[in-house]
Amino acid sequence: MKQRIYIDTSVVGGYFDEEFKDATIKLFERLEANEIKFIVSDLLDLELLNAPPHVKELLLKYSTDKFERVELNEEAIQLADTYISEKVVGKTSKEDCRHIALATLNKVDVLASWNFKHIVNLDRIKGYNSVNMRLGYSIIEIRSPKDLIKYGDD
Repeated sequence: MKQRIYIDTSVVGGYFDEEFKDATIKLFERLEANEIKFIVSDLLDLELLNAPPHVKELLLKYSTDKFERVELNEEAIQLADTYISEKVVGKTSKEDCRHIALATLNKVDVLASWNFKHIVNLDRIKGYNSVNMRLGYSIIEIRSPKDLIKYGDD
């Protein structure tokens, strides 16, 4: 079974960023090779509206069968609000929390992000998972794309 990887906007932008592009391109190569499936949300679509054209159009280069689409719903909004009310992150991180809630509710294998301040951060991950477990949701695995690429046959 293909690994289901939820990607946020930082992964799409990371494809073109000097610091992050090598690992991000390798992750997209895994997508192209049908090793993984990207889970993308309408929230990602909204965030990409203001992106430069080359970033906005990146996902359009891949066939739709490479993706599974999920939509923001009331349950995800409430879970995201709980992360904030429990002070896992501040109110300015509402969109980040919504990505995490969507990934949690859709039971992805892992959420990929380059956002080390609010998402790929051990203290934050513990906070998100503490809320998830208390509310009866599964824990969420969160990693950077660098952790999701293959390093040979070992």
